[in-house]
Amino acid sequence: MKIVSIHTQRFTAPLKRPFVTSLRRVDALEDLVVIIECDDGTLGYGEGAPTPQITGETLGSMHAAIDFIAPHLIGRDIDDFETLLHIVHTTIVKNSTAKSALEIALYDLHSKQRQQPLYQMLGGSKTAFTTDITISMNETEKMVADSLHAVSSGYNTLKIKIGQSWEKDARRIEAIAQAVPPSVTLRLDANQGWSAAECVKLLERIEQQGIIAEFIEQPVAADDIEGLAYIKAHVQTPVLADESVFSLKDAQRLLEANAVDYINIKLAKTGGISQALALADLCAGYNTKCMIGCMLEGPISVAAGVHVASARADTVTIIDLDAVSLLASHPAKTEITFDESRIVLADVPGLGITL
Repeated sequence: MKIVSIHTQRFTAPLKRPFVTSLRRVDALEDLVVIIECDDGTLGYGEGAPTPQITGETLGSMHAAIDFIAPHLIGRDIDDFETLLHIVHTTIVKNSTAKSALEIALYDLHSKQRQQPLYQMLGGSKTAFTTDITISMNETEKMVADSLHAVSSGYNTLKIKIGQSWEKDARRIEAIAQAVPPSVTLRLDANQGWSAAECVKLLERIEQQGIIAEFIEQPVAADDIEGLAYIKAHVQTPVLADESVFSLKDAQRLLEANAVDYINIKLAKTGGISQALALADLCAGYNTKCMIGCMLEGPISVAAGVHVASARADTVTIIDLDAVSLLASHPAKTEITFDESRIVLADVPGLGITL
């Protein structure tokens, strides 16, 4: 199987409701899909979501990066898989989401060539997963209503987007905790919105009321390792790093500093599947569990994340792959089951997603 062409197309889909965080507001999904074709007609699909506020990438920059890398891949055999991955990561620096889209397509092809579901090729066996659902940042009454709707739709874990005034955020959390059943787990995500001191004030306030979230995700700026460590040392709520971790070096620095309890793995940050697996293995060496997360992505990228979760199920114990559930509709054909909080991998070669 030799690569004969690589092209991209935009993947657009409406959202059920606007996606709002402390960093951005998104009203509709607009991603870039990579399609790699081999000489026998086999197609591999990859996808990346431009998130300029986090990765620095736009649709235009992703397209340009893929166009720059593609000529180095065309004509090569999928059997030479490690070389293909090396080319993706060394032909251009940074551009992690563009690299991830290419990698996902290459892994899709490689597992199709081997006639295996991707998760099996990666050594995984787990096929059923439960994800949380994101509650976008809004006025308190709206967030409470959205939380109750999510619970009525079968979700038992809510990821609450916060990161404005810590006092207003505390009121939001308190109102949601009071409204939903006590069996519902809360996850908090501030997207770098606070200082370390503000985060500690908020968490101490809600902890005194018996509200202990599963974690607080990226409460401070991405480069504020001391702030993360300060929070971890002063509250009961575990600390999870997201925007602070793109590379293995980033993760190792945090783990050696004992600055966090969990690491969020996102393919768009690591540059794809290969480094996501390596990151999970690094965390396992520090006895640190991971979350597999996603940007605001379509089913191709999300599917890749689920396959990674299966391959490293002992370490990747927290699932935050709700992006498909946030879409009102999409044009992909999925063999994978996406049923609100329930995601089930299919016993078909590759990712299990086609266009």
